[in-house]
Amino acid sequence: MITEEEIRNFAARLRYEEKAPATVEKYSAALWRFARWLGETPLTKEAVISYREHLLKTKCAQTVNGTLGALHLWFSQIGREDCRVKLLRVQRQAFLKENRELSEEEYHRLLVAAEKSGRRRISLIMQTICSTGIRVSELVYITVEAAKSGSADIHMKGKIRTVLLPEKLRTLLLQYAKEQGIRTGYLFRTRSGKPVHRSNVNHEMKKLCALAGVDPSKVFPHNLRHLFARLFYAIEKNLAHLADVLGHSRLETTRIYVSVSASAHEKILNQMNLVLPFRSAEAAPERPRQAKRKQSGTWAD
Repeated sequence: MITEEEIRNFAARLRYEEKAPATVEKYSAALWRFARWLGETPLTKEAVISYREHLLKTKCAQTVNGTLGALHLWFSQIGREDCRVKLLRVQRQAFLKENRELSEEEYHRLLVAAEKSGRRRISLIMQTICSTGIRVSELVYITVEAAKSGSADIHMKGKIRTVLLPEKLRTLLLQYAKEQGIRTGYLFRTRSGKPVHRSNVNHEMKKLCALAGVDPSKVFPHNLRHLFARLFYAIEKNLAHLADVLGHSRLETTRIYVSVSASAHEKILNQMNLVLPFRSAEAAPERPRQAKRKQSGTWAD
């Protein structure tokens, strides 16, 4: 059996390797789920293959690969490389599913709903993420000092990058800090004074969906980062620059962020005008009569 102590040791090792807190949480949870599924079954490659098939029944390929990646890291730590299995081969989609893409218009409806209901903090959090492209876990670097200077130095995944804060956002953040009596440090905090957690942000965003009339399935913090990427790329058309802004090491990752929606992709296909317009049977021209050969061997019209 995979014990609680082993999972704690796994998390401790991830922290020692300076993995991001969100990564430690995600990978530890993946190992917990695998441990519950495995139970007292011996840990073998065959068992991991069965678990992969089990996940495929309810999870998308990307989620399955993410889980296997976490397990592979644990296998390496405990010297069980023999349990590694192949990841699923996923071709990058040329367009996004419509029910997963948050539009600019829906984003503004969420902001209006937040302001009208007096939820100032979540309104500013959404505006901060969507106007800078930062991750929700990077909100701790949005401080009073950053709002005053106009930029924030973000330490994430072993890298440091500088994020610029738009002037309008800076004004709103400093006004919020004054209203909340926050003189220094991070701006977005809970009642106990701790930084807001991703779960807090996600929960507050979901509560706005009914008021804004937006499908809850597309309302989560990371979708704001995707919206920023699409709008930024639409203006500048520079994938390498966008990758630097988002903090990506691989351009392939950035390409996923700027994928168009299914409707936009269909619009492009229609503009190519490679299919004849539909005509009803009544409007169709008569077919030319084909010549028939008589049994005698002569031709007839």
